[in-house]
Amino acid sequence: LADQVKSDIQNLQSSLRELQDAVRLSTIRDSVENLQTSVSGMDRRIASLRARGYAFEKELEGKAADFTEQWTALAPNIRQQIEREAQTLERSLRPLETQITEMATKRGAPLALKPLVDRLITQVEALKGRAEAAQNSIRGSYDDFEDNVDSVEYHLEKLEWMLTELAKASFALLATESGIMAVKAVWAKDGKKERKDDPEGVLYLTDQRLIFEQKEEVATKKVLFIATEKKLVQEKLWEVPVAMVEEAKASKEGFMNKDDFIDIQLAAGAPYASLALHIWQPGDDWRALINRAKAKEFDATRAIAISVEEVEKVKSAPTQCESCGGTINQVVLRGMDSITCEYCGAVIRL
Repeated sequence: LADQVKSDIQNLQSSLRELQDAVRLSTIRDSVENLQTSVSGMDRRIASLRARGYAFEKELEGKAADFTEQWTALAPNIRQQIEREAQTLERSLRPLETQITEMATKRGAPLALKPLVDRLITQVEALKGRAEAAQNSIRGSYDDFEDNVDSVEYHLEKLEWMLTELAKASFALLATESGIMAVKAVWAKDGKKERKDDPEGVLYLTDQRLIFEQKEEVATKKVLFIATEKKLVQEKLWEVPVAMVEEAKASKEGFMNKDDFIDIQLAAGAPYASLALHIWQPGDDWRALINRAKAKEFDATRAIAISVEEVEKVKSAPTQCESCGGTINQVVLRGMDSITCEYCGAVIRL
């Protein structure tokens, strides 16, 4: 019994330290400050995306402004509620602090001390419950708003990652071509049966192309099957115009169907009949993005306009080779300066 009482007192002292933090509502205070930082910095993040070349979703700036307006209305009441609840909880904590401190110095018989120890344990747990309930109540007043901000922030993070990868890519975008999304991917050359030697890299979707760039460290020297030397392999393995995508399907594969795949069927004339990729984002999201790019829906959301001259250059592209008279079947992309006749090899300036 003496050992049990001693252990309970030690646990009470530990619980008291946790309780002191809880009644100050530190967790909810941190949450509110993080939300404040997210809202106040969102317009700068979007401006940075524009400066780096992200051309779409002109509504992003409006969302950031709306968040600022909503938070300006919400924040004062939230902070007042935090202070009010924290003061009430701290008043309830003070007598417990005194009793637990005194308890630690008592040398009475364990049998006599145990009822007091048990009562203090109950009171501590009750105050913890009140602090948790207060935090939940306060969070309930802004959790929908926070979810909306978090959703936009997550989207911005993906766009920032795409632009960082594009800046380091082994290829360049065409003039006026803009990235829509990028994702870590493995090109499963044999379809959904992913092999160990399938290339890893990044799948890019732009308003005009799907591009896969291999980007992985490959072993150049092994000792007892362990790689001792590696080199970075980075090169574009293929690209296809989104106009040649006939269908994009999302599927779940692998252990417990946890792996996202995107299967792309291509039109005649494309370098492949179909492509299968294991991707590290939801396949349904990518299916929707590819379909929207193919339908040119992103053009309506442009925040960075395209010159009329570039659009007209594509519209007026020749349909027949001037040298051999062959029909030009290839897709002409905006920003291309020339195309090559597939029959005679003549270079045709646009």
